[in-house]
Amino acid sequence: MNVTRAQAIMKSDDHIKVEYNGQAVWIDAVDEKTSTARVHEEKNPGHSRTVYVSQLMEVSQ
Repeated sequence: MNVTRAQAIMKSDDHIKVEYNGQAVWIDAVDEKTSTARVHEEKNPGHSRTVYVSQLMEVSQ
């Protein structure tokens, strides 16, 4: 995924499925300068981490 798409998903009102290492995640913030995103696991909202946007995968519905 790229930064522009990650930002669009984050701002979307629709539920767009995104995975990080096979886990469903929500994108909380995107940093254009570092090409990273702050995400949290769908099943564990308290567990958040910063990952490279390129490691995120949009899942077709």
